[in-house]
Amino acid sequence: MNLSTRQIRAFLHVARAGSFTRAAERVHMTQAGLSILVREVERQLGARLFDRTTRAVVLTEAGRRFAVVAESVLAQLDDATAEMDAMGKRTRQQLRIAATPLVSSHLLPHMLARFRDDHPGIRIQLLDDNLGGVQEAVESGAADIGLGFFFKVSAGLVRRQIAQFPLMRVSPAGAPPTALGRASWASLRSARLITLPADNPIQRAVDLHLHKLGVAQESSQPVSFIATMISMVEAGFGVAVMPTFAVAACRRHSVQIDLLGSPQMKLGFYRIARRGAAQTQAMKDFDEVLSEDLPRMSR
Repeated sequence: MNLSTRQIRAFLHVARAGSFTRAAERVHMTQAGLSILVREVERQLGARLFDRTTRAVVLTEAGRRFAVVAESVLAQLDDATAEMDAMGKRTRQQLRIAATPLVSSHLLPHMLARFRDDHPGIRIQLLDDNLGGVQEAVESGAADIGLGFFFKVSAGLVRRQIAQFPLMRVSPAGAPPTALGRASWASLRSARLITLPADNPIQRAVDLHLHKLGVAQESSQPVSFIATMISMVEAGFGVAVMPTFAVAACRRHSVQIDLLGSPQMKLGFYRIARRGAAQTQAMKDFDEVLSEDLPRMSR
């Protein structure tokens, strides 16, 4: 048996109206078309559902029993459809972003504020975590998109580069920086470096570049977060190399910032999302804000 909801609804329209003619008028169908649908229901059930007289159409015993089931099935289906529609509407009206701490605290707040002003109906949620936690949030569906320096992602995710940030040297100074200066990679030779952990993707890229240039450091002190690196530099523990997306954070500290080159090295900044997941309009609109605002962050 393979009854369609259209056939079941046709049967119920006739049952409620007590007439093929009145039912056809109410649902804007021809009487012949409605009769065909009802006959198909009877054929598949193997039972006569209506007694037809010259004055009325009356449900048979089988018809009355089937009407109870049909009403229940369609009510559940309508409830489920309404619930799914509401869920879809809520999904379309929210934007959940996962990002690493420095991105969350310095890059995103002003962008999100502008996005909120332009899209007042969108509920924004920001999840800050380390790089692995950001990936997990996107993979599990807890976040719609993730932002960070993802040099490699799992098979269940797709990544798209949305910006590139060159590397800069951060060194102690007597006042916060007013401009981005210039420095050579040779200036790092024999320096004490404040670094990220050796397994951090950003640090691996920096270390590989330094090795290629033959720049050796006196020693290094690893910390977990870029914000900590900046504070340690300010306190005089050494110098640091980091992407220029940290310029805004550096301006809150007494440090000097200098673009490193040549050769200049740039790191790709990526947006990740679940593979095969539908892109909501909110996600697409926020992509435009990212593409417009991120390049300005390194100046």
